[in-house]
Amino acid sequence: MSPEDALEGVAPALVTPFEDGTVDESALTAVVDHALAGGVDALVPCGTTGEFASLGPAERRRVVEVTVDAAGDVPVLAGASGTSVTETVAAIEDAAAVGADAALVLPPYYHTGREPAGNRRFFEAVLERTTLPVVLYNIPAYTGEPVAVETVVALADHDRVLGIKDSSGDMAYLLSLVRETPAGFRCLQGYDALLVPALRMGVDGGINALANVLPAVYAELLETAGSPRGRRLGDEAVVPLFEACSEYGFAPATKAALEHRGVIPDDGVRPPLSRLPPAGRERIGEAVDRAIEV
Repeated sequence: MSPEDALEGVAPALVTPFEDGTVDESALTAVVDHALAGGVDALVPCGTTGEFASLGPAERRRVVEVTVDAAGDVPVLAGASGTSVTETVAAIEDAAAVGADAALVLPPYYHTGREPAGNRRFFEAVLERTTLPVVLYNIPAYTGEPVAVETVVALADHDRVLGIKDSSGDMAYLLSLVRETPAGFRCLQGYDALLVPALRMGVDGGINALANVLPAVYAELLETAGSPRGRRLGDEAVVPLFEACSEYGFAPATKAALEHRGVIPDDGVRPPLSRLPPAGRERIGEAVDRAIEV
């Protein structure tokens, strides 16, 4: 399967498990195996849920490598972002060197006073210096502002830009991209609670944190989004778990859910994130159990 084909499906934004503060490679492999057994179409290490901002360059490269080794023929879209062109290109090249099929790239974060033209110049400079296909990543809650629609449209014809993951939760924004970008440009929903309506409106798939936990549910959603079964899965399985997780943050909450399912042995996260309190773990566990029964 090519990266382009994978972007018509569902992919988990993989967690990065830790043991005593270091990357737990066997637990990461277990997460990948769990996702693949559930029928996902691609794997996305080192994204937001993967705590990429808390990993050093060597750790990020190794997380991608472990994922590639466990993925078999399933495409790997590696998170590869930084605050400078040089840092971003280095992350992309590291991912390419260990076998990633494409890179998921944020606009430069931290900087203030940016204009859409600046983000466009950033992406163009990255694309000039790397050969790996790129998926744009819009998550304004963490970067401070969205990637403007006109910026995405301007980049959509680039031969190495495959599509965009939108985690803004702004359905109007995402549907504008569906309408205004070429047919081959893939639009992916990253806001789990909106996956079913987005699929019904023509979005190509999703890159979702909770596909770590419920990969079979997400795979079924992709096939049934337009049916009563798809709506029920969204309303009764995904949305309640998403709402529970959103209160605590998706890296720690997703890890707690995976530990509850017995996929990973430890839900530890790196600072500044924190493990869920007992009440949160109980709430997440109950939501997971209900979701599995839908």
